[in-house]
Amino acid sequence: MAVPAGTVQTYAAIGNREDLSDIIYRISPTKTPFLSLCAKTKATNTLHEWQTQDLASAANNAQIEGDDAATAVFTPTTRLNNRTQISSKTISVAGTQRSMDTAGRDDELSYQLGLKAEELKRDMEVALTQNSTLVAGSAGVARQTRGLEGWVATNNDLGAGGAAPNYGTNTAPTDGTQRAFTESQLKNVLQLIYTQGGDPDVVLVGPSQKQTFSTFTGNATRFDESSDAKLYAAIDVYVSDFGTLKVLPSRFQRSRTAFVLQSDMWAVAYLRPFQTFELAKTGDADRRQVLVEYALEARQEKSSGAIRDLL
Repeated sequence: MAVPAGTVQTYAAIGNREDLSDIIYRISPTKTPFLSLCAKTKATNTLHEWQTQDLASAANNAQIEGDDAATAVFTPTTRLNNRTQISSKTISVAGTQRSMDTAGRDDELSYQLGLKAEELKRDMEVALTQNSTLVAGSAGVARQTRGLEGWVATNNDLGAGGAAPNYGTNTAPTDGTQRAFTESQLKNVLQLIYTQGGDPDVVLVGPSQKQTFSTFTGNATRFDESSDAKLYAAIDVYVSDFGTLKVLPSRFQRSRTAFVLQSDMWAVAYLRPFQTFELAKTGDADRRQVLVEYALEARQEKSSGAIRDLL
């Protein structure tokens, strides 16, 4: 049909207000599973130190009746350390932009501060899981904290040619030949940890390894709930011979490594917790810096393990 002459249509009309939603949609992931499970403690120096203690090996302790006491044996503590790492984000918003009527946020500066705080947490998760060595730093070199990749040294299942890290010499792990993730590898590391005295409660895996984990059969029979038309294909809790573990997917760790962790043996030591600083105003813009300084504290790495060199 023909439109009557003189009809005002949207195509030619001037002055129609825009239709812009007040909701801003984000899909970028913000979960930081390792940072979330770590205890929070305090650092008082850029070189953060702590001590660990090993007991003497268990033995058949049989003494002769009436004999003198045995010679005392002293086992000293081990003094460990890590360096604090500074992570920061900077925001700069023009004065004009702060005066605008914006959709989805009342103030652009406050909105950007919230975004940068979330980004910093993601950066911390990367550093805490992926860093393999500490860097002491210098006037022109940033300090770096050693992360999980460089701390988990004792209980490892490795691919051919792979080598575990050595935190004593600040040596990074050596990548070996990649192989498929199997339940037998997991059981091997669980046994190694148990032998050392650990009680792991978390398995931290990349997305592809989480899917592989969900194919592990254990010794159980799987069922579906036909009554509610649901098929349960995920394993989120693994009951092993040595305890029950929660299985957590992690987007920010290396996908080739699966960590088996005793969560209470890991902490983040903050020299400076999350802080916001107002930077000098040099023109028609408001500037802020969001900053955090932290180190990973491996309270006893023998409590945990890693399956490395996974496809």
